[in-house]
Amino acid sequence: MRKIVIFIFALSVCITYAQDRFTGKSFATRSEVIAQNGMAATSQPLATQAALDMLKKGGNAVDAAIAANAVLGVVEPMSSGVGGDLFAIIWDAKTKKLYGLNASGRSPKSLTRKALLKITKKEGLKKIPTHGVLPVSVPGCVDGWFEMHKKYGKLPMDEILAPAIKYADEGFPVTEIIAYIWQDIVSYIEDQPGFKEIFLIDGKAPKKGEIFKNPKLAATLGRIAENGRDEFYKGEIAKGIDLFVKKHKGYLSYEDLAAHKSEWVEPVSTNYRGYDIWELPPNGQGIAVLQMLNILEKYNIKKKGFGSPEYLHLLIEAKKLAFEDRAKFYADPAFNKIPVKTLISKEYAKERRKLIDKNKAAKSYDAGEIESGNTIYLTVADKEGNMVSLIQSTYWEFGSGMVPPQLGFALQNRGELFTLKKGHFNSYQPGKRPFHTIIPGFITKDGKPYISFGVMGGSMQPQGHVQVIINLIDFGMNLQEAGDAPRLRHVGSSRPTGGEMTDGGLVNVESGIPYETIRSLVKKEHRVRYYVGGYGGYQAIMWDEKNKVYYGASESRKDGQAAGY
Repeated sequence: MRKIVIFIFALSVCITYAQDRFTGKSFATRSEVIAQNGMAATSQPLATQAALDMLKKGGNAVDAAIAANAVLGVVEPMSSGVGGDLFAIIWDAKTKKLYGLNASGRSPKSLTRKALLKITKKEGLKKIPTHGVLPVSVPGCVDGWFEMHKKYGKLPMDEILAPAIKYADEGFPVTEIIAYIWQDIVSYIEDQPGFKEIFLIDGKAPKKGEIFKNPKLAATLGRIAENGRDEFYKGEIAKGIDLFVKKHKGYLSYEDLAAHKSEWVEPVSTNYRGYDIWELPPNGQGIAVLQMLNILEKYNIKKKGFGSPEYLHLLIEAKKLAFEDRAKFYADPAFNKIPVKTLISKEYAKERRKLIDKNKAAKSYDAGEIESGNTIYLTVADKEGNMVSLIQSTYWEFGSGMVPPQLGFALQNRGELFTLKKGHFNSYQPGKRPFHTIIPGFITKDGKPYISFGVMGGSMQPQGHVQVIINLIDFGMNLQEAGDAPRLRHVGSSRPTGGEMTDGGLVNVESGIPYETIRSLVKKEHRVRYYVGGYGGYQAIMWDEKNKVYYGASESRKDGQAAGY
C-alpha cells in the first residue's frame, strides 16, 4: 500500500490521542477483552465471530483458527487467501508443548536459475518483479490447514469452511481499512490476468459498506471442503492453476503443486527478563526478534522510559544489527546450513552489542562473521487451554495480481523475495522456499503459556514484536496498550535480496512519538520522518493463570476485533 509521507525538519507537531479514559494509558483505544471459555482476535470482526462460532460448537482452537483464516481470505482478500502461505505456532494443552508449522511453498522446478537470469536480463530487470508470473510460488496455505487439522482438529472441514463459503457466495460488507487498501492498489495491478473479473465491481474496487461477493471462490472452497487438500494440490483446482499459469507463459505447474508438503518444525527461543520468547526458524525472519532482544536485554530499558530517545536509539541500532544478519543468513534451511543457534545466542549478542554507539546512529553495520507490504495475523484460544498463533499472507496486496478467474483467488508473489545474487543464501533456485517475512509469536513463562501474539507488515514484523514485548515486560503495559502504543519503523536498503544499508536508513515514527524525542534522535544523526501507515497490525491473547481467564486485544490500526465468551 502506498503511504502519505510528511517529512519533519523543525516543525512543532500537535499530538492527539484517544479520548480520555478512567484507566490506562492515554493512547489506549479500549479495554482488554476478558473471557473464560475461549478467545479469538483477528483483523476483521466477521472472522473473529466465525472462530467463536467454531468454539461454541465444540471445536478447538485449531478448528477456529482455520475457520477464521478461511473467512479472512474472503473478506480481506488483498492480504490473505488460499493462494498464499501460512506459518503457525500451536500450544498443545495435552502435551504442554509448543509446535511450529512451516506451510510455505517452493519455487517452480521448471524455472531454472539460468532461465530466470536470461528473462530478467532481457527485460532489463535487476530483481524478480513484484507482479506477473515470475514471482509466483506454490501456495502452502491449504496444506497448512489440513496438516493442523490432521494433528489437532475436532470438527469436520466442511463445517469449518462453511462460514467462509457463505460469505463468499452471499456477500459481506467491506470494512473501512480493507476498502481503503483495496482501492489504493487497483491502479497497480488491474491489468494482471483475471484480477478485474474477480475483484472489481463494474470496474472499481468496492467501497466501505458495499456488499462484495466472490462465487468463484465459494465454489473453490466448497471443493476443498468436500474433497480435501488433494483437491487443491492434485485435483481440479491444481489443474486449473496449471492451465492458467501456462496460458500466461508462467512456470508454476501441476507437478509443483502435487509435490508440495508442509513441515512441522521446532520453535526456537530466547529468554528475555524471565520470559521465553518463541519464534520459528528460517526461512522466516522470526529469529531477528530474538537477536534484537538479546542485544537490548543488558540495557535498563525500563529506567530509560517508553518513548525516550535513549530507548528508541538503542532499539533502532539493535534492529540495524539484526537485519544485516537477516539479509545475509535467513533463507531456506534445506539449501543452506544456517547458524541459527549462534545467531540467537547470548554470546553473539554480546559481541554485536559492542558495535553500538549510545550517542550516534550508525550509517552501516556489517553482518556478523560466523563460521561454518500485506498479511493477516490471528490468534485463538479454547477452554482446554490450546492456543494458536497463526499468520498467513499472499505477500503484496493481492500477491502477484494473477487471479485464475474460475477459481476466485490471487496467486502469491513470494518469489519476489529471492535474490539473483550468485552465492547468496537466498539466491534463487528451483524447488526452493524463498525468504519469508511473516512470523507468528508466542511467549511462555515458567514453561506455561502466557501470550500468543503477532504484528503484521513485512519488515515491520520483527520490529513490532520487539516493541510489543518491551511494552509488556519493561514498561508494564496491558495487552491492549502494548499494541496501541505509538511505534517506530526503521527502513533501509538491507533486504534479503542482498542489498546493504549504507546511509543509516530512515526512522519512520507515528504521531504519538513526542517531538522532543524526535529532536534528540536527529541530534544522534538519525534521519526521522512522520509517516502515515506501515506500522503493522497487532492481535494478541494472554492467559491469566491465577484467575483462569483469557485476555484479548486487537489494535486500532486495522479493522480487527478481539472477542471471547
